[in-house]
Amino acid sequence: MRRRVVVTGVSVVTALGLDVSEFWDKICAGKSGIGPVERFDCSDYKVRFGGEVKDFDATEYTNLTAKDLKRVDRFVQFGLVGAHIAYRQAQLEDFDGDPYRRGVLVGSGIGGLNEIENQHDRLYNQGPARVSPFMIPKLMVNAASGNISVTYKLKGPNSAVATACASATNAIGDAFKLIQNDVADIMVTGGSEAAVTPMGLSGFARMNALSTRNDDPQSASRPFDRDRDGFVIAEGAGIIVLEEYEHAKKRGIPILAEVIGYGMSADGSHMTAPDPEGRGAGRAMQNAIRDAGINNEDIDYINTHGTSTPLGDVAETAAINTVFGAHVNKMPVSSTKGHLGHLLGASGGVEFVVAVKALQEQTAPPTVNLDEPDEKCNLDYIPQEPREMKINRILKNSFGFGGHNACLVLQNAP
Repeated sequence: MRRRVVVTGVSVVTALGLDVSEFWDKICAGKSGIGPVERFDCSDYKVRFGGEVKDFDATEYTNLTAKDLKRVDRFVQFGLVGAHIAYRQAQLEDFDGDPYRRGVLVGSGIGGLNEIENQHDRLYNQGPARVSPFMIPKLMVNAASGNISVTYKLKGPNSAVATACASATNAIGDAFKLIQNDVADIMVTGGSEAAVTPMGLSGFARMNALSTRNDDPQSASRPFDRDRDGFVIAEGAGIIVLEEYEHAKKRGIPILAEVIGYGMSADGSHMTAPDPEGRGAGRAMQNAIRDAGINNEDIDYINTHGTSTPLGDVAETAAINTVFGAHVNKMPVSSTKGHLGHLLGASGGVEFVVAVKALQEQTAPPTVNLDEPDEKCNLDYIPQEPREMKINRILKNSFGFGGHNACLVLQNAP
């Protein structure tokens, strides 16, 4: 018998702030966290804006010192702060349970890109003797998971996922399965990313993956809009505490939501472009719904991947139409990347928190900057304003370069 898995802690580190309640209010108010990049000079770049986490100081949220934090990359700092906030909400700081039944599984698409760039400069400008001895443990994709494990003495499963922009959703899904199958009772999971760097910004721009609306950054990310021209790169983290249902009840901790299904698949067709008919994405949705043991008609709302790319939004729309058929007329969908940009490997973690809040508030968030839907995008996308509605179950989609597709099904807290 599979065990039930619930959510007992959530956190966000985003361009719209770190307080989950304020973050949700800003999402529903249509606020944008997108603006000119300030952490480095990009005046001669093709794209000069993104979703930066401004005025970030990890010492304000953790017990780590400034010296400690110099030994971890910015993406790890995001993950540690997110873990601290979610861990505290789950009331685990003084919990004296078996550490081997508590684990961590955090995803990242790229890992310590900032550290790679800094040490590359040192190597070529100052020589190999000046390369930092902390470089390797700082840049590893598993560095967020490893440091969270060390900080909170989590001695159960400890792993990391790197499936591009599906990383966080794959991480949450894998953590869900570890608890469901009695390998662990508590998992700290989600995703963290800090790729708003010179190479990150220029690399995605050279792929023509990014919007070039330098004169109007806040309207640049336009999921499903006919005038969309690419995604907006962003950074941050979305960290979640998952817990076995009876274990959470015994602790008397408030339960925020329940995870009931996880599905994944591959496009197997192209490294950066989605299958134009969304066949792989559709299979991942079907697998998640089947895993949840429900019918397609039981999904009330989809929090889409919705990146604002010309190809991605059409492919996801096609997949949803194929999977849900006539039910799409009763099932609104939306994307929050218009507010936040695309946090790459962390996006699924932040959007998972959005889904939890949507269940709690019985409100589907809006898709900002959606003025005129693309003629190939024919779903009910909830433009501009949030929609109060009855929501029992949500499907969360995430898709990544390499053809990675991952979906989760959440439902109201038991």
